[in-house]
Amino acid sequence: MESLGPDLLKLVQIIWINIILSGDNAVVIALACRGLPQNKQRSGMIIGALVAIAMRIVFTLAVATLLSTPFLKIIGGCLLLWIAVKLVRGEEEGGEGIEPSDRLFHAVKTIAIADMVMSLDNVLAIAAVAKNSTILLMIGLAISIPMIIAGAALIMRLLARFPILVWAGAGLLGWVAGEMLITDPWLVKTLGEKMVHTLELPTAAIGAALVVATGFILNKLAAAQHETVQKKA
Repeated sequence: MESLGPDLLKLVQIIWINIILSGDNAVVIALACRGLPQNKQRSGMIIGALVAIAMRIVFTLAVATLLSTPFLKIIGGCLLLWIAVKLVRGEEEGGEGIEPSDRLFHAVKTIAIADMVMSLDNVLAIAAVAKNSTILLMIGLAISIPMIIAGAALIMRLLARFPILVWAGAGLLGWVAGEMLITDPWLVKTLGEKMVHTLELPTAAIGAALVVATGFILNKLAAAQHETVQKKA
C-alpha cells in the first residue's frame, strides 16, 4: 500500500506524457484514414491507435538503448519525410478496384511505420518514468488509447471540413523528421551540440517545406499526366 502513492503518480505522469507526445500520432492516424470509406474510418482509427500504443510499448521496452546508434535518426527522419509526402499525395489513381479491407490495411500499415519512426524520440520520456515497471507502463499507455482515438477523430473532422489542413499535417510530420534527423548522434558528435542546437529549428523548417514542395510538385505532375492521358483517350 505504501508504494501505491508513488505508483499512482507515475501512472498519471505516463498518461500525461503520452497524451502530449501523441499529438503527432493523432495527425498520422487522421491523415492515413481520411481516404477510407466512411464506414471503415472508425475501424481504421481504433486499429491505428492500438497499433500506435503497441509500437510505443515495444519501443519503450526495447529501442531506448538504440537511440545512441549513429545514423539511426537520419534513416528514421528520411523515412518519415517519405511517409509525409505519401500522405499529402491524395487519393491513389485506380482506387476503384481496391477493396475496403485493402485500404484499411494500407492505412494501418502507414500508421504503424510512421509511429515506429516517431516513437524513437518519445520512448525515452515514458521509459524514464516507468523505470522497470512493465505493468505500470502498459496500463498507462492503454488508458491513453481512447484519448488518441478522440484526437484523431477530431482532426479527421477538421480535415474533411478544411482540406488545406492535410498539407499542414504533412508539414508537421516534415518538421518532426527534420528535428529527428539533425539530432542524430553522429551529427551531434561531428558538428557539436551547440551547432546542432543552432541548426535544429532551420532543419525542421526545411523538412516541413520540403514535404509541402515535393507533394505540390508531384501532384502537379500527376495532374498533368492524367490530363495528357485524357486528351489521348
